[in-house]
Amino acid sequence: MTTEQTSSRDKNWTRASVALTAVLVLLAAIVGLILLPSLQRNVSYSSLWDAICSAAGVLRPSASQPPVEPTFRISQVVLTSGMLRNPSQESIGRGATLAQRCAICHGPSGISRADSPNLAGQYASVIYKELFDFRSGARVNSVMSPFAEPLSDQDIVDLAAYYSYLPRLPGYHPTTQTPAPRIVINGAPLRGIAFCGSCHGTLENKAGSPWLEQQPEPYILSQLQAFAKGDRHNDIGQQMRNIARQMTSDEMAEAARYYASQPLGSSTQ
Repeated sequence: MTTEQTSSRDKNWTRASVALTAVLVLLAAIVGLILLPSLQRNVSYSSLWDAICSAAGVLRPSASQPPVEPTFRISQVVLTSGMLRNPSQESIGRGATLAQRCAICHGPSGISRADSPNLAGQYASVIYKELFDFRSGARVNSVMSPFAEPLSDQDIVDLAAYYSYLPRLPGYHPTTQTPAPRIVINGAPLRGIAFCGSCHGTLENKAGSPWLEQQPEPYILSQLQAFAKGDRHNDIGQQMRNIARQMTSDEMAEAARYYASQPLGSSTQ
């Protein structure tokens, strides 16, 4: 066999390989970008190009489906780390007057004896957000929702200013101090659970996250359970729902028991 014949045969094999590769790429493109998208149920495309763009991960306005709206209201409150700091004495005074209607559940000095949240010394941003959410329906409670509905924006600011101004006093919690459980100090990284102090720490606090020390045990437990079930859904970005869903019932009970027994000002980190 001459050199020319060998060269010609190599060129033929090269052409055949390139042609076969092109055919396979074309078939894969047809199956992946056209055939499979068209077989999806409950999805319709206005054109072939929209189907191809969708399969490639490029959504076009005409091809995208309407966004799935939640069946419940979500929190619309935007919080910043510096908001509501240094309130005026006038705002605190107005808040003190408004807070008289809250005393039946939260105590005359913001310390509850009815397993309602202790509000004295709570972060202003927390009270501000929760009252807005109760008023808007993002958070629902048979007692709090009617109380929050008639509040004006300024009323909410004043109540937040007043309660955050009050000193944190020991509440009525007869439980003795308990050791920190693993879920509180370490979290559970493999389940996506950060340790509690990363948001609820006493020195570093994420805006909108309440301090938990000396809060009533039944209240903390009920809120964790509500987040896990989705009954409470005003957490920003579903952060608490995602965490609570991964917690076991024993871990919830341990965390609630621990925080209820802690003296105010203790560190969880």
